[in-house]
Amino acid sequence: MPVPPATPATRMLLHTLVLGLLLLLTARLGLVLWQLERVSASNLLPQVFLHGLRADSIMMSLILLPPALLLPLAWWRRSWPLWRLLAATWLAACMLLLVFMEASTPAFLGQYEARPNRLFFEYLAWPAETLRMLWGGFRLQLLASSALVVLAAVVAVLWLRRTLANVPFQKPAWHTIATWPLLLLALTMGVRSTLDHRPLNPSWFAFASDNLVNQLMLNSTWSLAHAVYNLRHESRAGERYGSMTEAQILETVKTTAADYGITGFAGHPALPTLRQQTSARTDQRHLNLVIILEESLGATYVGNLGGIEGLTPNLQQLGTQGWWFENLYATGTRSVRGIEAVTTGFLPTPARAVVKLLGSRGGFFTLAALLGREGYQSEFIYGGEGHFDNMASFFLANGFDQVIDERDYESPVFHGSWGVSDEDLFAKTDERLQRHHRAGQSSFTLVFTSSNHTPFDYPEGRIEHYDEPAATENNAIRYADYALGQFFARARSRDYWQDTVFVVVADHDNQVVGENLVPVERFHIPALILGADITPRRIATVASQIDLPTTALSLIGVSASHPMLGRDFSTVGDQEDGRAIMQFGERFVWMENSELVILAPEQAPVFAHYDAASKRVTPVAGDQPQAHRRALAHALLPSWLYRSGGYSLEPVATGVPTVTSGG
Repeated sequence: MPVPPATPATRMLLHTLVLGLLLLLTARLGLVLWQLERVSASNLLPQVFLHGLRADSIMMSLILLPPALLLPLAWWRRSWPLWRLLAATWLAACMLLLVFMEASTPAFLGQYEARPNRLFFEYLAWPAETLRMLWGGFRLQLLASSALVVLAAVVAVLWLRRTLANVPFQKPAWHTIATWPLLLLALTMGVRSTLDHRPLNPSWFAFASDNLVNQLMLNSTWSLAHAVYNLRHESRAGERYGSMTEAQILETVKTTAADYGITGFAGHPALPTLRQQTSARTDQRHLNLVIILEESLGATYVGNLGGIEGLTPNLQQLGTQGWWFENLYATGTRSVRGIEAVTTGFLPTPARAVVKLLGSRGGFFTLAALLGREGYQSEFIYGGEGHFDNMASFFLANGFDQVIDERDYESPVFHGSWGVSDEDLFAKTDERLQRHHRAGQSSFTLVFTSSNHTPFDYPEGRIEHYDEPAATENNAIRYADYALGQFFARARSRDYWQDTVFVVVADHDNQVVGENLVPVERFHIPALILGADITPRRIATVASQIDLPTTALSLIGVSASHPMLGRDFSTVGDQEDGRAIMQFGERFVWMENSELVILAPEQAPVFAHYDAASKRVTPVAGDQPQAHRRALAHALLPSWLYRSGGYSLEPVATGVPTVTSGG
């Protein structure tokens, strides 16, 4: 029996499938040609396209499944126009989305070496700031991608009009009706792409040691859709790495902590990591604390940390006058992750930083909340809009007394895409520190710079350009370093200097990219501590951003109970064993000295060795159960603490029952 001809409905689905696969194949081919050297070095060129076809089939199955579910509407003349309208509109919109996402990919890939992910989605929540950044730093790419999307939109509209006007009803043969369940089954299996108990996710496509190559196997729409879907499960984000009981998590974390000199756990039933920390200072004087979070100033740009020479002379000179950390690593790749680490000491998770999560809007531990109990006034000083990334809301809800942002600057010397210049920022900081000192008020000040951010605009005439044009990351680094040097030259002459400890640290590197599965070298950041009573010291021990708030507490003379798991480097030698924790997209990295455990969702752990000299991550064969257990426990702990409200200060005794609200 001859096969009956396809109906208009099935032809529409088939044509969309073919067109979508061709579109995604063409986009991937363009990206492969762009990155051909690295793809060739991986020896995985055929796999990029074969696995890429699998990823594209998942995406196209997702697109085709809704109209396929409604296909019975196309079998009756009266409901055919409705199905045709719904299906054509849906398919046109989806194809337009594919074009938009693939057109957006080169700029995103060039900056982050990743397909659009949760970060892409988060930037869309701040359209004004994002548009200024794109127009300033990626103008050509923005115009080209916009033109492509407009062209695609015109084509989609024309196709939609033609489809709605000219596609007639055709009664399907019984064979077509009978195969409908098979079609749904095929599309469902296409979405899952596996017979395992869980569908495939982007982490499955990690076949290369170069993460960029793995990203090319994906398509951008599926990558973003997966990231948005995972927002629903943020409170349990870490559980995708594996499972442990709460008792096992806590036992492993405490045992590991003891190995690194972290002790004093109270055994609090509701606050599992609550511990007592005793200050290294022996006098009763509480010093002021200033944490300066430098935007995107990674070790890449610091000569004596193996980076580019000549960009940060002031930072390096300051490093000779205080504690200089030679091997300190950021916990993540976003500013809010750096803020999370230095103000709360919270471990990173695959979810968004707690700064942006609903469960941390009140009752969540911060240095400001702790120091407020000691009589400190806490401020956040920023040159841009304080509401960006939910910073102001988080700070004001969790112990900070005041947020100062771009609305509070009168006649700034320069106003760029991300707010006032670092010069204006530090002038305001100096003004506020003097005011607190005159009032005899102990203070904690968090200062967050922004001049070193795409599109790298800053006041002219301050620096000699490292390269041309003026708006480059190297020149912006030079300006940020200039502004930092000017501030400390001024601060040394102020009365508050002898009463203040300053912590200077980067939030992350500018571009966390590289040819490794996890670019560990790009997590390497500068950090220094100087000010009152601080004598020069070079610390080669591996350290993490989460070690800075605990160390700062000790140096300002505050002994207190808190839930942080950071080390106090006043009690740690300069060349001891150390550990760092990093979150790279969906990958969690546990690093002890130079040995790594890399966790990915629903994947076996990868054990590797990091050579800091060559900046290479080399996988190591065999199983390491203890290292795996330590990594998994620290990956699971923060999600548990967030979900249970267990990362908070112990309620102050009032005689009235109090409920801890941290999650």
